[in-house]
Amino acid sequence: MKWTKAGPGVIPAWVADMDFPVAPEITEALRRRAAGDLGYPVWLDSPDAGPLAEAFATRMAVRYGWQPDPALVRSYTDINQALQVLLQVCTSPGDGVAVHTPAYHPFLGTLAEMNRPLRPIPMLPDGDSWRFDKPDLSGCRVLLLVNPHNPTGRVFTRAELLALADQAERHDLMVISDEIHADLTYAPNEHIPFATILPERTVTLTSATKAFNLGGIRCSVAHIGMPAVREALDRQPSFVYGSANLFGVEATVTAWRQGDAWLEQVVATLDRNRKLIAERLPQGVGYRIPEATYLAWLDFGEPGAAGRLEREAKVLLSDGDEFGPGGENFARLNFATSPPVLEEILHRISG
Repeated sequence: MKWTKAGPGVIPAWVADMDFPVAPEITEALRRRAAGDLGYPVWLDSPDAGPLAEAFATRMAVRYGWQPDPALVRSYTDINQALQVLLQVCTSPGDGVAVHTPAYHPFLGTLAEMNRPLRPIPMLPDGDSWRFDKPDLSGCRVLLLVNPHNPTGRVFTRAELLALADQAERHDLMVISDEIHADLTYAPNEHIPFATILPERTVTLTSATKAFNLGGIRCSVAHIGMPAVREALDRQPSFVYGSANLFGVEATVTAWRQGDAWLEQVVATLDRNRKLIAERLPQGVGYRIPEATYLAWLDFGEPGAAGRLEREAKVLLSDGDEFGPGGENFARLNFATSPPVLEEILHRISG
């Protein structure tokens, strides 16, 4: 998708795929699986997420000091599906959903399609980073938290998360916490799972697809910390929402158990790339170095920059207008590519 959408001579830097080969451990695990048993897996009828559950729980404990209960983990094809399931089962049309804006545009599309009105929490420029004012979430039903934040790359602090937790408690909210970019956090920033702060109100969504470049593998998990949500999901027909596939589970478990050496090398490259952008962007383009993700949120000071760059510079970025309130003058650049390709992208933008 990333490369075929771009026209002749255009370098794509839009959709969130990396231009890096998959970790060899994952490739080998899929090769072994394909050469072996492709029958019904033993975990198919399990009420939880089978081997995904234990792999997720172990990774959270080792990497973030969180001890989630594997029995509370469910599998979905991707985070968008998981979000739609949760909204369908646990909310009603007209229920407000608070989201930090600008926001990941498929989430905005879901809210519009499902008639769950958006309650923006604006991300505000703050020196070299971003902040948000303490929101009033009265009248909402859900806080949809994206941390690390897409598209700004902000990693929320414990103080910020505690303030959001206070609002969630005060207004009896379900918190859906998308933490898919957690493994792409740059030191000294630290990712804090929201479920460590407000465990019994939080549904944590994550996947190996972003950090391990597995977008097409279609596998994610949801840790359902909120008892009422578990009860509502358990009342649904067994197969109506589907589940992750055999190869998705194989790839994800392998990534979380064996992929960290590969990930460490990739994050080192991304770390250099995010700093290179700051050095090479032309004067007048605003850029705050992201604390996580491989996405640069660039302020061109006027609408339509992405379209202009595609026509004139032959570089395809994501149009900031797609990301809702606050995105109008921006474009999002995916810098998960080799340094020579990124150098050429920045040269074209500067030209």
